[in-house]
Amino acid sequence: MPKLLITNPNYMLENLQNKTVLVTGGAGFIGSNLCETLLNNNIKTVCLDNFSTGKLENVKPFLSNSNFQLIEGDIRNLDDCHKACEHVDFVLHQAALGSVPRSINDPITTNDVNVSGFLNMLVAARDAHVKRFVYAASSSTYGDHEALPKVEDVIGKPLSPYAITKYVNELYADIFQKAYGLDTVGLRYFNVFGRRQDPNGAYAAVIPLFVKQFINHESPIINGDGSYSRDFTYIDNVVQMNMLAITTENEEALNTVYNVAYGDRTTLLELTSLLKEHLSAFDESIKNIEIKHRENRVGDIPHSLASVDKAKKLLNYNPKYNINDGIKEAVNWYWKHL
Repeated sequence: MPKLLITNPNYMLENLQNKTVLVTGGAGFIGSNLCETLLNNNIKTVCLDNFSTGKLENVKPFLSNSNFQLIEGDIRNLDDCHKACEHVDFVLHQAALGSVPRSINDPITTNDVNVSGFLNMLVAARDAHVKRFVYAASSSTYGDHEALPKVEDVIGKPLSPYAITKYVNELYADIFQKAYGLDTVGLRYFNVFGRRQDPNGAYAAVIPLFVKQFINHESPIINGDGSYSRDFTYIDNVVQMNMLAITTENEEALNTVYNVAYGDRTTLLELTSLLKEHLSAFDESIKNIEIKHRENRVGDIPHSLASVDKAKKLLNYNPKYNINDGIKEAVNWYWKHL
């Protein structure tokens, strides 16, 4: 597993020495990358996961690390949340049920995990006197607001049960700061991709799914004509934002939400071309695989593009990976691991 050492002085991870960080959903895609970064910087790390979507293999290399503690538990169980928050200084809350289609198919479970589970974690963090609660918010909160780029203080109406749950998270975080003094930072993720993102299952994200299909010489299926666009965001940019949010000493940067993105958009047709280009370095025949199309999905927004000016100003965010560089890194990882 590659070491991801944080050397940028803006991170100030030395502030976390002798502190303990809880990563909920730490066996998942984003969570395991956060655990890896913390451990590589010798920071005590607790992982809470129920393995409903997270995988033991994602954290198996950490089990021998004396700074790592794995707790198998569910954020829907308040006792599990209290146990995980014991002696914890900071929380990186990543545990959630993602996917717009999943939330449309099963809104009750999505709400139970993303709203009730989130509230449990806030209560447990409050009771444990956690110093800061950084949580995964979502670009889906922008809903039907059409203007681009998306700026944090202008949102529309949610277009899915998932989007509603992530907006409710922001409302609860705001109330817990005002009512209980718990400092929070919300990170609105925009289409994150990269190593350890699961390509399998009914709700697999588009990039790992397409990579797996290309490697298996199958035709990826695009919803719509391929003109829909997204601000695809490589995992290392997301790790950077989490580390900045957890360590910043800028009081003005707390108790608000940020877009986490690169600040550029790519259509689905452009995405498949990039994937073909980088995968064909391993297998030339992938260049000739055709793309298929079907109707657009319910709840999908046509275009997504983030302004990252607020994060740059208040957190010194400086995303290192554009879509091309990120795809190259991701493809290299998947080719070795699929």
